[in-house]
Amino acid sequence: MARNPRYDILFEPVRIGPVVARNRFYAVPHAAGMTNSMPHMRAKFRETKAEGGWGVVCSGYVSIDPSSDDAPLPFATLWDEDDIRSHALMTEAVHRHGALAGIELWHGGGSVMNRSSRIPPLSPSGTSWMATHVNFMGNQRPQAMDTRDIRALLTWQAEAARKARSAGFDIVYVYAGMGYLPYEFLLSDWNQRTDAYGGSVRNRVRIVQELLEVTRAAVGDRCAVALRISLEELRSRPSDAAPSQAHEVVELLAEVPDLWDVKLDSSPTDCAPSRFAPEGSHEPIIEFVRKLTRKPVVGVGRFTSPDTMVGQIKRGVLDLIGAARPSIADPFLPRKIDEGREQDIRECIGCNICISSWHDSVPVRCTQNPTIGEEWRRGWHPERIAPAGTTASVLVVGAGPAGLECALSLGRRGYEVTVAEAADEIGGRLRFETRLPGLAGWGRVLDWRRGQLERLPNVNIYRGNRLTADDILGLGNTHVVIATGSRWARLLYSALEIPVGSLEGPDVFTPDDIADGARIEGPVVVYDFDNYYMGSALAEHLARLGQAVSYVTPAGHASAWAIMSNEQPQVHRALFAAGVALHTLSRVTGFEGGEVALAKQFTGASTRLACKSLVIVGARVANDSLHTALSARSQELATIQSVTRIGDALAPGAIVHAVYSGHRYARELDADPAALSYRRDAPLGRERATVMPGFAANEDLEKLP
Repeated sequence: MARNPRYDILFEPVRIGPVVARNRFYAVPHAAGMTNSMPHMRAKFRETKAEGGWGVVCSGYVSIDPSSDDAPLPFATLWDEDDIRSHALMTEAVHRHGALAGIELWHGGGSVMNRSSRIPPLSPSGTSWMATHVNFMGNQRPQAMDTRDIRALLTWQAEAARKARSAGFDIVYVYAGMGYLPYEFLLSDWNQRTDAYGGSVRNRVRIVQELLEVTRAAVGDRCAVALRISLEELRSRPSDAAPSQAHEVVELLAEVPDLWDVKLDSSPTDCAPSRFAPEGSHEPIIEFVRKLTRKPVVGVGRFTSPDTMVGQIKRGVLDLIGAARPSIADPFLPRKIDEGREQDIRECIGCNICISSWHDSVPVRCTQNPTIGEEWRRGWHPERIAPAGTTASVLVVGAGPAGLECALSLGRRGYEVTVAEAADEIGGRLRFETRLPGLAGWGRVLDWRRGQLERLPNVNIYRGNRLTADDILGLGNTHVVIATGSRWARLLYSALEIPVGSLEGPDVFTPDDIADGARIEGPVVVYDFDNYYMGSALAEHLARLGQAVSYVTPAGHASAWAIMSNEQPQVHRALFAAGVALHTLSRVTGFEGGEVALAKQFTGASTRLACKSLVIVGARVANDSLHTALSARSQELATIQSVTRIGDALAPGAIVHAVYSGHRYARELDADPAALSYRRDAPLGRERATVMPGFAANEDLEKLP
């Protein structure tokens, strides 16, 4: 199909200093869990975006010196020759498809703990980031930088820029955002210096200008120099010389970089989940930058709609459409727009599972795109899949996330697929969950697969068909896939942090009961030890219906795991706004007489809460009775070669796990067993010593005996 002419503007080339991007699609720097320890995985992951039409493809954050060590989070390095060769794999792969390669040079300053290198961190005035959540806590505090440290920082940046040029990068970054070292100089909370680098905004911006200058001197006229900067906090602060300190900073540096990459300050706002922020949510903060500089500006906003992208360009907000999460969900987003296939875009749902993978220190995952991170190690491509290995027919029982992904991928391979769904509508758990506050966008998981399946003549979906073992045995399919999901259990939670002891009763409910239309009377207690989104979303939902709701959890925060997906701060705000009473570090131990009994998780101290309806959001168990029934009749299977469980029917988990499970089954059906294991990546180069900075000559050191 031909491209829609109204999107032509997105495919105009853009000059960035000495280089030219072939279009306005810019895959911004973002962590992906694939560092120098996985160079081939990293290269193939970024190459897939270039193949998919992105004009610029950037690395994740790359440390310029051992004094910037983010372990155990998966950060990359550019410290030596082996690192250059490792990154060159990526630039060569990206260049093969005509895209520019960008590198985000990074120093974490007082926001890192240097747990691995054990070098004292650096910050402008010795100030550190002291996070309130255990995942990001540390007990190593930074040293205040003196003039020698500032000179060293400039040297490290210049050396890393030269290495980046040698590795083949086209765009080299100075990173002054997200609480990292150059940003720390910009913000007065971090920077209490009284020398030329502190005090006024002009002084505080000095280090950023010098970093840009040494970067330009290092790369010459071969590479563009980009500035990535966070503007949210600076935008909120008054200035005597401009509408805000953010305006003043941009005015002072307006023409210094070749590219402005503008963003917000913290991960929960910069990469806000769709549950709490719409597409284009950055615009109110960053819209002024384009008015103050003649250099191109790139920004993000979880853009998936080409019309929204065009609007950003035409209204003078951005010159380049930046993306991290949308480029993960669909690396081929630009090409699909270029080919007039907008309906085929696999839109990001903003669940932030990709971000949680970085917090977990593993390669990136995606609810929408199960091939992400598997491009090299499993050979999976987001748009290509091997043809069917046989003429087998496949019956998929269940049309939830796992079943739909399995059927779609099998159908694309060419198998004859029948899907039997017991309910009148497909979607499984999504039918209910997308009706909860903020989760409507997750319906894209269902909508995209439904749209793709409707075009496959070899896939037939039968709704309202609850199959028994006898039914399946009589259908004569070659393979049977059980994708019947899971159900929430009425289990409680022990001091050993294990689900135990079923609690039954007419006023004890689970999310399944609410989904089925159960009448919930207040006051309500939502007891959440699942720790993801369901408990808090249900509490907010019931409060919006006018019920008095208390939220109880044995964890220290509401939706405790959601710190991994950037949701937790907003969850607390949403519960507060809805009037939900919060009880943390508490277990429900009983329910009778209109009260629930609580015990404090660590002390055992008891309290009671008024309660008419108790909603337990804890453990889930697989709906595997159909699989059990078929397994018991193995001698009657006749032509059925395999019966396999996938998704929640095998092991209950998040939607991302269900989709991946369904996709993996479809990829591996009839495959050579020898090809089913994945390749293990390894760093390039040999073990080497890294020269560590010594103590200052004027320090008093005790002589060891």
